[in-house]
Amino acid sequence: MDKKEAANRIIAACGNDCAACPRYIAHPYEKTEDELLHTAELWWKIGYRDHIVSAEEISCLGCRPENWCRYQIIKCCEDRGVKTCAECMEYPCENMKSCFEVTKSFEPKCRQVCTDEEYERLKKAFFEKEKNL
Repeated sequence: MDKKEAANRIIAACGNDCAACPRYIAHPYEKTEDELLHTAELWWKIGYRDHIVSAEEISCLGCRPENWCRYQIIKCCEDRGVKTCAECMEYPCENMKSCFEVTKSFEPKCRQVCTDEEYERLKKAFFEKEKNL
């Protein structure tokens, strides 16, 4: 990875690369409503959602303790005083192992329903968590 690519990464507590995420809308990663609606449709096709949600609902400004998270990772990191799970003395805990496993379970469906470009983006955003941490 070159310096420019490294500078453009925003690694979440769980290892997601937010800068690559099609939901992330913080500056300078703004998305149009059409881009977000495309993501909402893709999330439905993959099985991340049981229906197509609005652009507003699919958009993300990054992890916050009040956001819903299946694994409550940001809350755990906040409670432990660490920025990412990799900084935790218990890493990888059972919660993170489960997070990695569930995330990887969606990869075949993504490969099936995504274009090559979409898949590569999702791979960079979500399927490289362990590598990012």
